[in-house]
Amino acid sequence: MTAPFKGQFWPLPRGIHPPENKQQSLREPIRKAALPKRLVLPLTQPGFVQAELCVSVGQQVRKGEVLARGTPGMGITLHASTSGIVSDIAEHQVPNASGLPELCLMLESDGRDEWLKLPPLDYQHCDAPMLIQRINECGINGLGGAGFPTHAKLQGALNSKHKIHTLVINAAECEPFITADHALMREQADEIVTGICILLQILKPERCLIGMEDNKSDAIIAMQAAVTRVNDPRISLVVIPTLYPSGAEKQLIYMLTGTEIPSGTITLGSGILCQNVGTVHAIARAVAHGEALVSRIVTLTGAALKRPGNLDVLIGTPIAELLQQCDVDATQLSRLINGGPLMGLQLPHANLPVLKITNCVIATTNAEMPPPVPAQACIRCGFCADVCPATLLPQQLYWFARSKELEKAESHNLLDCIECGACAYVCPSHIPLVQYYRAAKAELREEKEKHLMAEHSKERYDYHQARKEEEKRLEEQRRAERVALAKQRKEAANAALAVAGASAVADADSAAKAAIAAAMERVKAKKAAQPTTTDSAAAPASIPAPDSDTKV
Repeated sequence: MTAPFKGQFWPLPRGIHPPENKQQSLREPIRKAALPKRLVLPLTQPGFVQAELCVSVGQQVRKGEVLARGTPGMGITLHASTSGIVSDIAEHQVPNASGLPELCLMLESDGRDEWLKLPPLDYQHCDAPMLIQRINECGINGLGGAGFPTHAKLQGALNSKHKIHTLVINAAECEPFITADHALMREQADEIVTGICILLQILKPERCLIGMEDNKSDAIIAMQAAVTRVNDPRISLVVIPTLYPSGAEKQLIYMLTGTEIPSGTITLGSGILCQNVGTVHAIARAVAHGEALVSRIVTLTGAALKRPGNLDVLIGTPIAELLQQCDVDATQLSRLINGGPLMGLQLPHANLPVLKITNCVIATTNAEMPPPVPAQACIRCGFCADVCPATLLPQQLYWFARSKELEKAESHNLLDCIECGACAYVCPSHIPLVQYYRAAKAELREEKEKHLMAEHSKERYDYHQARKEEEKRLEEQRRAERVALAKQRKEAANAALAVAGASAVADADSAAKAAIAAAMERVKAKKAAQPTTTDSAAAPASIPAPDSDTKV
């Protein structure tokens, strides 16, 4: 692949141009949100695994102190967003698609906002494992998308068999209303470039491409000046046309490099790693300042706010307090949207906390965003296919998802859908296509999980049966060995008895002969001991004394 010249890009063939509505939140510099009295910090980790608590109720903590640690590998460390007391650990509703409550830690602020920081690191004299360990310790995850753990992503890049040759920094921020990254680049460009240099130290790629849409002129100037001050020939700023969804990972990589990421693969397989500018800024704060990720920039906008803008918000701050700080008009407020209008999630109420992945809250009115029009039948116009940035067939996917033909939907690359909402935006029948795709994806994941569970159960059953057969074989072998040993012992005993019997007979014969000899000796001895006499009176009475006249 030929490296593009600085500023060269490959046009995205498909996309849409919705109204941007960005200027209303860029009128003022970033404002620091007021310190809330109570913060709600979810313990849920990627994969819906709960982090392991390191504190208990009633414990005093400082800002940046570890509250919970995730599982090794994919876990994200949770830190106290401010100093205070852990008041409770209970379920609380958070901004999620399911609407179900999650286990959260409640932190009551003491008003001092006292920091507990790690020692700063000189990244130029640190190796990759040390820097990744610091990123892990500071609980950094992706701030522009699904919140994937940054340390796991970097470690995966180092362990990949494909060397990372291109680092892509996503500064496009293409969705309407959202300006958090724009404001951050406009005001913190030097720290963002420092974070880029830290990533270069870790990955050692051949080049780094910063992709920015051309509707951010002030941020482009600030970032270009910061890049010039660093004077690293590997870093290039590439300005791309404003087109939604140019900020999607695979689409941005194509626009900057001309590389198409194959279906069903990740970018690491092509030697490319992508990071969001907010994540890069958090990396710089973690390494150069020893600060854990306890706050982020959030866009508060919408026609129901009298003072929209970008706020530096502590993680766990209730959205209701942010709306009050932006002078919300409760009488005009119709809907709250977490995220952008195309990919965001409508919130049931404002008593929900800001998460690490919360980049925007839109407080809209009915005039600004009218209620959805009832869906009508598909007229097969093909507009959805014309704008799909993933070059899918949304109409076919819709029919497959609606009729629950999940295998056909998967074979038509449903999982490649980035859920950007471009198809639903141009649909003249107002069909909520993305909702169908999301539901079908969820069902596919559920079926795959069931299949994996069934396979796992079968493996366990087969292993159990094999173990029983092996135990039976071993028991039969041991039984045969016992029978053989008993037989050997019996034969040996019989042989011993035979030898002992012959010896006993011989001994008995000898003993009898000896006894007879002894008896005869005793008789002889007795006879010898009797006195000799010639007197007839001495003779026994029963035997008459011999007479000379008696005839014999």
